[in-house]
Amino acid sequence: MPEIIRKSPVFDVVVIGSGAGGGTAVKVLTDHGIDVALLEAGPMLNPARDFREHVWPYQVDHRGAGAHSELYFGRQQWGFFAAPVGYWDIPDEPYTAAPGNQFRWFRSRILGGRTNHYGRISLRFADYDFQPEDGLSDPWPVTYAEMAPWYDKAEGLIGVTGTREGLRTAPDGNFLPPIEPRVHEVLIQKSCRKLGIPCIPSRMAMLTRSINGRAACHYCGQCGRGCITASAFSSSQAMIFPAMKTGKLTVIPGAMARELVTDGSGRVTAVSYVDKATRTERQIRCRAAVVAASACESARLLLNSRSLRFPNGLANGSSVVGKYLSDSVGYSLSGNVPALEGLPRHNSDGIDGMHVYVPWWLLGDRRKIFPRGYHIELGGGFRMPQIGSFHQACAALEGYGKRLKDGIREGYGAEVSFSGRGEMIPNRNSYCEIDPERVDAWGIPVLRFHFEWSENEINQVRHMHQTFQAIIETMGGKVNGPVPDPKTAGISVPGTIIHEAGTVRMGTDPARSALNSYCQAHEVKNLFVCDAAPFVSQPDKNVTLSIVAFAWRANEYLAEEMRKGNV
Repeated sequence: MPEIIRKSPVFDVVVIGSGAGGGTAVKVLTDHGIDVALLEAGPMLNPARDFREHVWPYQVDHRGAGAHSELYFGRQQWGFFAAPVGYWDIPDEPYTAAPGNQFRWFRSRILGGRTNHYGRISLRFADYDFQPEDGLSDPWPVTYAEMAPWYDKAEGLIGVTGTREGLRTAPDGNFLPPIEPRVHEVLIQKSCRKLGIPCIPSRMAMLTRSINGRAACHYCGQCGRGCITASAFSSSQAMIFPAMKTGKLTVIPGAMARELVTDGSGRVTAVSYVDKATRTERQIRCRAAVVAASACESARLLLNSRSLRFPNGLANGSSVVGKYLSDSVGYSLSGNVPALEGLPRHNSDGIDGMHVYVPWWLLGDRRKIFPRGYHIELGGGFRMPQIGSFHQACAALEGYGKRLKDGIREGYGAEVSFSGRGEMIPNRNSYCEIDPERVDAWGIPVLRFHFEWSENEINQVRHMHQTFQAIIETMGGKVNGPVPDPKTAGISVPGTIIHEAGTVRMGTDPARSALNSYCQAHEVKNLFVCDAAPFVSQPDKNVTLSIVAFAWRANEYLAEEMRKGNV
């Protein structure tokens, strides 16, 4: 029998997962004076120890190749200098793909989850994302008008750069001042202008002025390593650490959630988890539970929470838990631009990532052969050279020694890159389920993935390639790399964009959805799901800002329902 923590009072709320959704939950709930326990499957975060944005390659043995990999298993998957980001493959936590299917599942295992390292692109969903006009996917149970105030709150807390453009495809927000474009971005903007494509200041969760006690960005350009000044948003620094100071939050690291325990009335009364340090199972009691472990992990937890009352998994009377899994459609292309060769060397760090981006610009265009759309993320400039920066140089340049080095120096900073992030239409053939045979190191059944891109997504990627090529050639550049496979068009491997969503969808009909518009389970009134799992569709915008907005709305509602005695 699992050990039940009885010495402490029952927690008002247990939150499972500490990323964007879980971090928002604990911030909102503790601000209301609610006692919260936060379960995180990984260790506590110590920014001073775990972030390396100010370490130079020459300060580390072998320039960081393989150094200190024992600190975080799998760190070399992203490089020594990356923040403790998580892993595609965790030895103790396998997952499977059904025969003939591909899916790569990225998990973060540390306080703050993926928000410690993600790209911080922060885009509002548009009105037509919530209420599709083409009938190809279900409408959401909320509208943009209902969500706009919560986007305002989210942007005000995390800090998002941008400019007011008046574009329906890219709703304006509560913005901080934008970042000036760098040289390669100015040339990209000029090329886009000639092609009739908008290229506007990016919307990034990175501070251009100090807010909420967090310093303005000092433009070291190393945000992927974590941010010691908290200028780049992470839930750990902007939400969880402040919540801990209230005295209302108890963080339990190394806690691998196994199942949600319910009573005879069907209410969640406890969370069963494995203490990874001692390999013992424990239970923590609660009045309500917020599941925010990431879309697939949250679905896994609900599916594994079976009982006589919920034989199909908790809150799964509709059988939609795990279903309609989606990821952003991804495709990338790069090119060399002679106008950028041999430029005087200068500091072009800025923020880590794009200073400008391309929002979707063909809304309603009947000439295109795919529905929905995509936005374009841009790369280039004088990034800090480190291990792997020039790994393709020998294939692209002839010679060796001085001739090879001179060629690398000449081309340094002359490459530009474009990455499309597009909308996937949810389909019934893309889902995750419990593998009937495999379990993880703690005996918890693992997920098995099924995934299918449709011709809608393949045709979208073909359009991306044509667009990127046109921008590069209009800059006077030449595309790098071979022509994509005509069958797949070079579309991303499912899961690799790390924007998975839609496995515990919300809706108005309990027969076709698991949650209501407040992310509250139809069947279990004291259960809320607050990551991207509730999302009905996968718009062409990165999901994190919307996770924060929906989680804020859901937990304000939960706090009020608890005050009224309804939860």
